[in-house]
Amino acid sequence: MAKLIEGERIGKEARLTVGCSAIIYDEAGEKILLTRRTDNGRWCLPGGAMEAGENLTEACIREVFEETGLHVRVLRLIGVYSTPNRIIQYQDGNRVQLVAHSFAVDVIKGELTLNDEVSEFGYFMPEEITTLDLMEHHRERIADALEGRAATFVR
Repeated sequence: MAKLIEGERIGKEARLTVGCSAIIYDEAGEKILLTRRTDNGRWCLPGGAMEAGENLTEACIREVFEETGLHVRVLRLIGVYSTPNRIIQYQDGNRVQLVAHSFAVDVIKGELTLNDEVSEFGYFMPEEITTLDLMEHHRERIADALEGRAATFVR
Protein backbone atom coordinates (compact mmCIF):
# COMPACT_ATOMS: atom_id res chain seq x y z
CA MET A 1 0.00 0.00 0.00
CA ALA A 2 1.36 3.42 -0.94
CA LYS A 3 1.26 6.05 1.77
CA LEU A 4 2.43 9.63 2.03
CA ILE A 5 4.90 10.65 4.69
CA GLU A 6 5.56 14.30 5.41
CA GLY A 7 8.41 15.92 7.28
CA GLU A 8 11.00 18.65 6.99
CA ARG A 9 13.27 17.70 4.04
CA ILE A 10 12.28 14.02 4.36
CA GLY A 11 13.08 13.69 0.66
CA LYS A 12 16.73 13.20 1.70
CA GLU A 13 15.67 9.72 2.88
CA ALA A 14 14.24 8.71 -0.50
CA ARG A 15 15.20 8.43 -4.14
CA LEU A 16 13.96 10.83 -6.79
CA THR A 17 11.33 9.61 -9.24
CA VAL A 18 9.85 11.53 -12.16
CA GLY A 19 6.12 11.11 -12.59
CA CYS A 20 3.03 12.58 -14.17
CA SER A 21 -0.70 12.92 -13.70
CA ALA A 22 -3.50 13.88 -16.05
CA ILE A 23 -6.44 16.21 -15.66
CA ILE A 24 -9.22 14.79 -17.82
CA TYR A 25 -12.54 16.63 -18.00
CA ASP A 26 -15.85 15.13 -19.06
CA GLU A 27 -17.36 16.19 -22.39
CA ALA A 28 -19.07 19.18 -20.75
CA GLY A 29 -15.77 20.34 -19.23
CA GLU A 30 -17.27 20.38 -15.72
CA LYS A 31 -16.18 17.15 -14.04
CA ILE A 32 -12.71 15.67 -13.53
CA LEU A 33 -11.90 11.97 -13.97
CA LEU A 34 -10.58 10.22 -10.87
CA THR A 35 -9.60 6.60 -10.34
CA ARG A 36 -9.69 4.54 -7.13
CA ARG A 37 -6.42 2.73 -6.45
CA THR A 38 -6.52 -0.99 -5.70
CA ASP A 39 -3.51 -0.83 -3.36
CA ASN A 40 -4.95 1.62 -0.82
CA GLY A 41 -8.55 2.28 -1.91
CA ARG A 42 -7.98 6.01 -2.29
CA TRP A 43 -8.97 8.24 -5.18
CA CYS A 44 -6.37 9.89 -7.41
CA LEU A 45 -5.71 11.37 -10.81
CA PRO A 46 -4.60 8.93 -13.50
CA GLY A 47 -0.82 8.88 -13.80
CA GLY A 48 2.38 7.28 -12.64
CA ALA A 49 6.13 7.05 -13.05
CA MET A 50 8.08 7.87 -16.18
CA GLU A 51 10.07 4.96 -17.60
CA ALA A 52 13.57 5.09 -19.08
CA GLY A 53 13.47 5.74 -22.82
CA GLU A 54 10.31 7.87 -22.85
CA ASN A 55 9.62 11.56 -22.48
CA LEU A 56 7.09 13.10 -20.09
CA THR A 57 4.22 13.35 -22.53
CA GLU A 58 4.75 9.76 -23.60
CA ALA A 59 4.73 8.72 -19.94
CA CYS A 60 1.47 10.58 -19.36
CA ILE A 61 -0.18 9.05 -22.43
CA ARG A 62 0.98 5.53 -21.47
CA GLU A 63 -0.02 5.83 -17.82
CA VAL A 64 -3.49 7.16 -18.66
CA PHE A 65 -4.04 4.31 -21.11
CA GLU A 66 -2.77 1.67 -18.66
CA GLU A 67 -4.98 2.96 -15.85
CA THR A 68 -8.12 3.94 -17.75
CA GLY A 69 -8.16 2.47 -21.27
CA LEU A 70 -8.39 6.00 -22.70
CA HIS A 71 -6.15 7.29 -25.48
CA VAL A 72 -5.27 10.93 -24.80
CA ARG A 73 -3.21 13.77 -26.18
CA VAL A 74 -1.38 16.20 -23.94
CA LEU A 75 -2.56 19.80 -24.26
CA ARG A 76 -0.40 21.66 -21.75
CA LEU A 77 1.61 21.46 -18.55
CA ILE A 78 -0.41 22.67 -15.56
CA GLY A 79 2.24 22.33 -12.88
CA VAL A 80 5.46 20.80 -11.59
CA TYR A 81 5.45 19.50 -8.00
CA SER A 82 8.69 18.59 -6.24
CA THR A 83 8.41 19.33 -2.53
CA PRO A 84 11.25 17.75 -0.50
CA ASN A 85 8.88 17.64 2.49
CA ARG A 86 6.77 14.73 1.21
CA ILE A 87 7.65 11.21 0.13
CA ILE A 88 5.67 8.19 -0.94
CA GLN A 89 6.43 4.91 0.78
CA TYR A 90 5.34 1.76 -1.01
CA GLN A 91 4.39 -1.58 0.52
CA ASP A 92 7.74 -3.06 -0.49
CA GLY A 93 9.55 -0.37 1.53
CA ASN A 94 10.69 1.75 -1.40
CA ARG A 95 10.55 5.48 -0.67
CA VAL A 96 10.46 8.16 -3.35
CA GLN A 97 10.43 11.91 -3.52
CA LEU A 98 8.27 12.58 -6.53
CA VAL A 99 8.96 15.20 -9.16
CA ALA A 100 5.47 15.21 -10.67
CA HIS A 101 4.21 16.95 -13.76
CA SER A 102 0.48 17.52 -14.06
CA PHE A 103 -0.91 17.82 -17.58
CA ALA A 104 -4.23 18.87 -19.08
CA VAL A 105 -5.17 16.21 -21.63
CA ASP A 106 -7.94 15.54 -24.16
CA VAL A 107 -9.47 12.14 -24.74
CA ILE A 108 -9.03 11.01 -28.35
CA LYS A 109 -10.76 7.63 -28.09
CA GLY A 110 -11.22 4.60 -25.87
CA GLU A 111 -13.54 3.36 -23.14
CA LEU A 112 -12.99 3.48 -19.40
CA THR A 113 -11.77 0.06 -18.29
CA LEU A 114 -10.89 -1.35 -14.86
CA ASN A 115 -7.60 -3.17 -14.30
CA ASP A 116 -5.31 -4.44 -11.53
CA GLU A 117 -4.38 -0.86 -10.51
CA VAL A 118 -7.88 0.66 -10.64
CA SER A 119 -10.99 -0.67 -8.88
CA GLU A 120 -13.35 2.18 -9.77
CA PHE A 121 -13.45 5.42 -11.74
CA GLY A 122 -15.74 8.38 -12.08
CA TYR A 123 -16.08 11.97 -13.18
CA PHE A 124 -16.61 14.35 -10.25
CA MET A 125 -17.59 17.98 -9.81
CA PRO A 126 -15.00 20.04 -7.87
CA GLU A 127 -17.27 20.25 -4.81
CA GLU A 128 -17.73 16.45 -4.85
CA ILE A 129 -13.95 15.95 -4.93
CA THR A 130 -13.60 17.76 -1.59
CA THR A 131 -15.60 14.95 0.08
CA LEU A 132 -13.59 12.05 -1.39
CA ASP A 133 -10.75 10.13 0.23
CA LEU A 134 -8.30 11.62 -2.28
CA MET A 135 -4.52 11.30 -2.23
CA GLU A 136 -3.46 14.54 -0.54
CA HIS A 137 -0.88 15.57 -3.12
CA HIS A 138 -3.51 15.36 -5.86
CA ARG A 139 -5.71 17.99 -4.19
CA GLU A 140 -3.12 20.65 -4.98
CA ARG A 141 -2.88 19.55 -8.62
CA ILE A 142 -6.66 19.64 -9.04
CA ALA A 143 -6.90 23.08 -7.39
CA ASP A 144 -4.21 24.40 -9.73
CA ALA A 145 -6.02 22.99 -12.78
CA LEU A 146 -9.30 24.54 -11.68
CA GLU A 147 -7.64 27.94 -11.33
CA GLY A 148 -7.32 27.99 -15.12
CA ARG A 149 -4.11 30.02 -15.08
CA ALA A 150 -2.13 30.07 -18.34
CA ALA A 151 1.28 30.04 -16.61
CA THR A 152 2.64 26.77 -15.21
CA PHE A 153 2.63 26.32 -11.45
CA VAL A 154 6.01 25.35 -9.95
CA ARG A 155 5.68 24.01 -6.41
